[in-house]
Amino acid sequence: MKKLLTVLLVSVAAVIAVIGGRWLLYVTNTSDPLDEVGIELNSRMPEPLRQWGCAQLKSNFAERLPPYGCAAADGSGDWQ
Repeated sequence: MKKLLTVLLVSVAAVIAVIGGRWLLYVTNTSDPLDEVGIELNSRMPEPLRQWGCAQLKSNFAERLPPYGCAAADGSGDWQ
């Protein structure tokens, strides 16, 4: 039972690390802000992380339209 719990915890930690790493690469080191996987991960992050991610994307791609989750709520098409 103890071995099963260890394997389960390691598996959960690995999944979190892979997803978190992929999201971090998207917001800090992407060449395309419209990457579908990155947009989906960023839109599902908790609010403080999503806002930080949107700020990182805006600093690199301010002249482009914001991806889903980073657009202003008023529908103007501007960044948050």
